[in-house]
Amino acid sequence: MKAFFSSLACIISCLILTAQEVDFSFLDHSLPLEQRSEILVSQMTIEEKISQLTNDAAAIPRLKVPDYNWWNEALHGVARNGKATIFPQGIGIGATFDPELAERVASAISTEARAKYIISQKMGNRSKYAGLTFWTPNVNIFRDPRWGRGQETYGEDPLLMSEIGKAFVHGLQGRDSIYLKSAACAKHFAVHSGPEEVRHTFNAVPNKQDFYETYMPAFEVLVTEAKVEGVMGAYNAVYDIPSCASEFLLNDILKKEWNFDGYVTSDCGAIGGIAWKQKYIGTGEEAAAVALKAGTNLNCGQTYKKLKEALDQGLVSEELIHERTKQLFKTRFRLGMFDENVEHPYFSMGPEHIHSEAHVDLALEAAQKSIVLLKNDNNTLPLPKDIKVPYLTGPFANSADMLMGSYYGVSSNMVTILEGVTEAISLGSSLNYRSGALPFHKNINPKNWAPNVAAESDVTICVVGLTADREGEEVDAIASADIGDKVDLKLPENQINYVKEMIEKKKGPLVLVIASGSPISLEGIEEGCDAILQIWYPGEQGGTAVADVLFGNVSPTGHLPITFPKNVAQLPPYEDYSMQGRTYKYMTEEPMFPFGFGLTYSKTEIGNLVIEDTSLKRKQSLKVSVEVANIGDFDIDEVVQLYVNPENATGGIPLKTLKAFQRISLKKGEKKTINFEVASEDLMVINTKGEKVWRKGKYNVVIGNASPGDLSEKLGAVFANEITITLK
Repeated sequence: MKAFFSSLACIISCLILTAQEVDFSFLDHSLPLEQRSEILVSQMTIEEKISQLTNDAAAIPRLKVPDYNWWNEALHGVARNGKATIFPQGIGIGATFDPELAERVASAISTEARAKYIISQKMGNRSKYAGLTFWTPNVNIFRDPRWGRGQETYGEDPLLMSEIGKAFVHGLQGRDSIYLKSAACAKHFAVHSGPEEVRHTFNAVPNKQDFYETYMPAFEVLVTEAKVEGVMGAYNAVYDIPSCASEFLLNDILKKEWNFDGYVTSDCGAIGGIAWKQKYIGTGEEAAAVALKAGTNLNCGQTYKKLKEALDQGLVSEELIHERTKQLFKTRFRLGMFDENVEHPYFSMGPEHIHSEAHVDLALEAAQKSIVLLKNDNNTLPLPKDIKVPYLTGPFANSADMLMGSYYGVSSNMVTILEGVTEAISLGSSLNYRSGALPFHKNINPKNWAPNVAAESDVTICVVGLTADREGEEVDAIASADIGDKVDLKLPENQINYVKEMIEKKKGPLVLVIASGSPISLEGIEEGCDAILQIWYPGEQGGTAVADVLFGNVSPTGHLPITFPKNVAQLPPYEDYSMQGRTYKYMTEEPMFPFGFGLTYSKTEIGNLVIEDTSLKRKQSLKVSVEVANIGDFDIDEVVQLYVNPENATGGIPLKTLKAFQRISLKKGEKKTINFEVASEDLMVINTKGEKVWRKGKYNVVIGNASPGDLSEKLGAVFANEITITLK
């Protein structure tokens, strides 16, 4: 009977509102944003408001509100929505250490998104992935190299993550003072980086020092500096409370401390998970209520459809539903979704902007700049284009799937490495190709002649690695035993065996090209390789970019955005969210390749380090200059990195910390003076209580082209003489 009267009241309310004259003044784009949202939402029934709080928001024809699906992806190109330019995966963008490039890439993505949105709207396509609210970027720290989704991020360092992430948000959203080009979303807030298998039930309990030193900085920068429009709550709990129900995360930090004025969405299914997986409360109505109260505006999923029942049970108020709905329409107004007649560059993009020649060229540039040269014994690379008998082999030498990584679009112009190499070399070269090995066979490879071809070739280029089928998100994982994460850091066993066969049989040098979204251990095969390239998942122009590097059209200039350990034995337990022993900042064991490392075909000198004042008081910034010279034979880009390291790293503070970096271009023979200024605020440290403090003492300032350490120097990195400063 109660349900009957509730339905009757709804019908009467709808009839009354239908009979009333609608106030369409919310269509006046000159009115303040808050006023437009209030005028529109105040005319909705409670049922209509609730219908707007899920990702598949319903149409309200009487108010001229079309249906809209908020779920869209754009990590490295418009994803899952037809034709689009596919750029390098996020970890590759991180490897460029180039925020300006990241912004250009994101701007190209949002240009294509706008053009596709306009076309889709005209044909009545308002489906999932066809909108303008992109759940990008992923700025969870890549704390453990086993995490399958680490490929979506920009690396393991909070500063690098913050700077690349901020640039990406600017590119997606544009810099207009009124309208958003598209709406970016920082995910997954806040302490979320595996394990994938238990992400729906996991409770992350980092100490407060790690929480504020490592897990918070990128989110804070994206909210306070980039003004990101959206934030996505994670699946897991933090400090015993599910992220999407955490008033500590969503209200105390995000809204009160950082003054966030955008929308909060749940990860997909996370609100239902508050009840059914986290077991934090007992019913769907209670789950919807605690999430709404904490600050989650949008439910990717269906649990918010229970908000009417929650309202009837007194679990939430109509005023709260009203406010959460208003925030969502502020985003839609910022996107210009109700301003059809306004002349604005964002509103007039056409099909010529989708997969344009300029965007394809940008995808190539980004791929070129992301490739990291890890080893180059005896200047094996670059190879001469007129090499007589080159051999290209490996399970991914002719793979388009390898280029894409996770969350990808569709391109008609996927260039495999085989295609790129074929175009790059002389027509007189006798290029041979055989795949030689299956990508992920457990133990052995079919008996064939492929390894023996290395014995007849002047150079063997072997392309190995992984794809998003072997590392990625839990729901996308093929191998149920892995659930999206890696169980170790090695190549699949049959790939290792194939490389070993070629090491044994090779006549000329062996060049190993590794495709992956995360660190690969090369124990047992590294010494037999003459040159090693890390290419990540390089996007649609990956084959051309790799060939350009192999044959010297460009010098490799990427640097590692994450430490490459030797094996999992060097890592703490995966489930442990303490940062001790993790990443270059806290790791005490010698890895295989260090953070920030990357060789070029030239030779760099870094010297004449000058510090304006080596004794600093609180509120004083650190001002540094250094000379960087290219004394080799190739034009290059170099990534100059400044680290500030305590002489006595007690109290859990990092052993070394990247405080600034610049990517610069140097012609051969060119020298430049680089200036850095590190603000006083950025010289402070986080203590064990999670407090930001001015820690007095001595610190070493180190500038080089990799993270400081004996291994970096042994591998070929260069540094200026360090200078000690004192914080007083």
